[in-house]
Amino acid sequence: MTVAATQPKGPSRRTVADRPSRADKIFRRVTTGGGVFVLLLLVVIGFFLTVEAAPALRHAGFGFFTTIHFDPAGDNPVFGVLGMLTGTVTVAVIAVLVAVPISMLAALFITDYAGPRLRGLLTGTVDLLAAVPSLLYGLWGFSFLAPQVEPVAAWLSANLGWIPLFETTENATLVQSMFLAGLVVSLMVLPITTSVIREVFAQTPPGEKEAALALGGTRWGMVRSVILPFGRGGIIGGAMLGLGRALGETIAVSLLLPQLPEIVTRILESGGSTISGFIARNAGISGLGVNALMAAGLVLFVFTLATNFTASVIISRSRSGAGVDA
Repeated sequence: MTVAATQPKGPSRRTVADRPSRADKIFRRVTTGGGVFVLLLLVVIGFFLTVEAAPALRHAGFGFFTTIHFDPAGDNPVFGVLGMLTGTVTVAVIAVLVAVPISMLAALFITDYAGPRLRGLLTGTVDLLAAVPSLLYGLWGFSFLAPQVEPVAAWLSANLGWIPLFETTENATLVQSMFLAGLVVSLMVLPITTSVIREVFAQTPPGEKEAALALGGTRWGMVRSVILPFGRGGIIGGAMLGLGRALGETIAVSLLLPQLPEIVTRILESGGSTISGFIARNAGISGLGVNALMAAGLVLFVFTLATNFTASVIISRSRSGAGVDA
């Protein structure tokens, strides 16, 4: 007599199917639509600027990119973006050179030195600085910071005048300078740069930090050998993001610079202009001058896109964590 084998009773095995759910499909479509919308918006902006800039580019030709001065008045107007472009880059570079070291130190203090209460207070304060309108930064820099920076500029000229950038002419005016504009813009760049670097530093594996300290390393040794290599991509990303922010700053620089298109070799003296500040200062002109301003805006648009694209390439090759295990 054969006894039939009985199957043990229990929950049935669930078949795993690699198929996205309805919520996953909706989420993917929404995110894809957002990305496509941003790309289309960039294309529309670029197309609009190109169409509006075409008359001025036909009038000036290639000289638009090599001419320093910009004068829309008269029967034969002169349109050039070179002076404004060099001023834009100069102010942005000064801002990044000042903001990035301070942002790194602030991010390190917040993530690895400050206590929990102080950390929360400092994080909120830094993030709150990003909400201050640029107009207030410009007014503060014009009315308060300019008189304070003038003696600093005089000291730099007297003691470091052998460096061409800090050289000044006799009886030169030391207000409304590239140096002052760069300092004010650096304060505007500081919050976003600090936030990016802080978030990357906070993701450093705690086990590697504790191992560095357990092996007898000092706090600075742990920072130098673990946190900084891990956060390399975040530092570069924050710096490039701050550079893009500084390139497009408008209201503050329109108040702090005389907006005279020229190539400034002495950053402590009054003079210079930026593309965005010059456009804001001369928005009331008419005729072919409007098309020339659109052409200058197109140059800034393309230059900013190229900067961000370069930043993405650099960040992709400098991922956070590279070099930690070496």
